[in-house]
Amino acid sequence: MKLAERVAIVTGAGRGIGRAVALAFAREGAVVVLVARSGRELSAVAGEIEAAGGRALAVPTDVRQEPAVAALAQQALSRHARLDLLVNAAGVAGFGPVAESKPDEWDQMMAVNLRGAYLCCRAVLPAMMARRSGTIINIGSMVTGRTLAGTAAYTASKYGLLGFSRVLAEELRAHGVRVGVLSAGAVDTPLWDAVPGPLDRSLMLRPEQVAESALLMATLAPNAALEELTLMPARGVL
Repeated sequence: MKLAERVAIVTGAGRGIGRAVALAFAREGAVVVLVARSGRELSAVAGEIEAAGGRALAVPTDVRQEPAVAALAQQALSRHARLDLLVNAAGVAGFGPVAESKPDEWDQMMAVNLRGAYLCCRAVLPAMMARRSGTIINIGSMVTGRTLAGTAAYTASKYGLLGFSRVLAEELRAHGVRVGVLSAGAVDTPLWDAVPGPLDRSLMLRPEQVAESALLMATLAPNAALEELTLMPARGVL
């Protein structure tokens, strides 16, 4: 197995891309620490992994809160004594013109999409730097490459994540820790349930396809790194 005995923290693991990544990593032998706010969703994913013979630890966590994220990292280390992989897949999105937007919506997207990723990265760095190995994968978005009206807050948060990841990759290069951004076009996840208007979701990517790309980034030989990878639907503009 490509990730045998590795310990992976996956945020947003209760649904969508995070769930798909957690299942893919577990199939390749990783011990997966499942992170999301919903304990019920995490329990269901942990059950799937264990039923297939894998190992999982569900840790309900609000990634916006520094003490909660610090406790998450400490619990994972106490249980498994190492941290090899972090996938920041927790994210929220809202759509609409800036003129009709609410500051609370802006703050929420920044808190989860950017602050949450920062806090999780910061929490795992001591363990990864001490071992001089580790891979961090931040789930970005195609909005950093294509402008979409009505996505100002979401786009700003993903641009912030991209810039943060680039700096972190430079800072950690000499410490043997890899940092990459996996940006995807439209993915058929529950995020689209709240979007008005007809959408042909059959044209979208599947979460499992994004998970396969994350697996590729996580399993490269130590002398190589995929620092920015964009996955797009072949038949759709998103």
